[in-house]
Parts: sequence; structure tokens; C-alpha cells
Amino acid sequence: MTQQPAASHLAGSEAPSAWATGFIIFAAVMMMLSGAFQALAGLVALFEDEFYVTTSDYLLQLDTTTWGWIHLLLGLLVVIASFAVLGGRIWGRVIGVILAAISALANFVFIPYYPVWSLVVITLDVFVIWALTAHGRDIVR
Repeated sequence: MTQQPAASHLAGSEAPSAWATGFIIFAAVMMMLSGAFQALAGLVALFEDEFYVTTSDYLLQLDTTTWGWIHLLLGLLVVIASFAVLGGRIWGRVIGVILAAISALANFVFIPYYPVWSLVVITLDVFVIWALTAHGRDIVR
């Protein structure tokens, strides 16, 4: 009689719950939306410099073109990671949590330039982090 490792034995015997599967799909779709919003904000900053109004007394003063590149690249990375999450990849969940945290921080710093948009993306990032950390392990393939 051979003994199987506990992790593979449990993963093979229990099917993921419908709630866990739903939350992971929710997280992946929210990552796609958040990444698309970020990329759109980045493109706007790159093509229309006067769209975002800068404040004079803000701690981190970056050019809107710099913010455009930050948001565009971060958004595209989040969208790519969302497909890995849909595929049930552990690395996709890890990258998804890391990118969602970075995205939330970047948008927190971006609040003076476009507050409502930044707060919407931060909210989406918080939901993504919650779904990936609370229910992500239930859907590993």
C-alpha cells in the first residue's frame, strides 16, 4: 500500500464548490475590467496631455505621459494575468494579487489627477484581492 501526499489526495477527492468557482471567475473578470480601465486611462494620458489636471502641492508630481505609460503597462499586465487566473494557474493568482495591490497603490497616488476613476479602479482591485486570496485555492487544476 503506497501513501499519497496529503495535498494531492485532498485536491483530487474534493470538487471545488460552485461559490469558489464563481468568485474566481468574478475575480478574473474584474481583473480584465480593471486592467482595461487602467490601459484606457494610460492611453488617454498619452494622447491627450491636457485631459488630466495636475495639482501643484501633491507629494508625487509626475508628468502625465509618465502616468500614461505606468497605467498602460500595468493594465496590460493585469489583463494577461486574468487569463492565467481563468486557466486555474497558481502563478496567475499570485501575480493577480501582486498586480492588483500595485494597481491599487498606483491609483491611490493618481487620485489628484482623476479621483473618481482612481477610486473605481481601487475598489475593483480590492474585490480582486479578496476573491483570489479567499477562494483561489479551491479551483486549482
